[in-house]
Amino acid sequence: MKFSELVRLLEANGFTLVRQKGAVRYYGKAGWPRLIRVDYHGAKQVPTGTCHAILKAAGVPKPGQQRADEPPPDEQQPEEEQP
Repeated sequence: MKFSELVRLLEANGFTLVRQKGAVRYYGKAGWPRLIRVDYHGAKQVPTGTCHAILKAAGVPKPGQQRADEPPPDEQQPEEEQP
């Protein structure tokens, strides 16, 4: 994953850029207790451990995975029909 893709993923999950100084960006979200720090390097690949740490701190599932609080799609309860 590239840094630009990581930022897009954070923004898609409600995070916005709060402040920036040089290449260091801080993202925040209403109701989220802390800021997420991203040392932005554009089109470069994010090291795997760094990517996982940022996503974990933001509470965002890794691409291709679901959140822990959501049941898998085949186990979701169907909506009840109203008469």
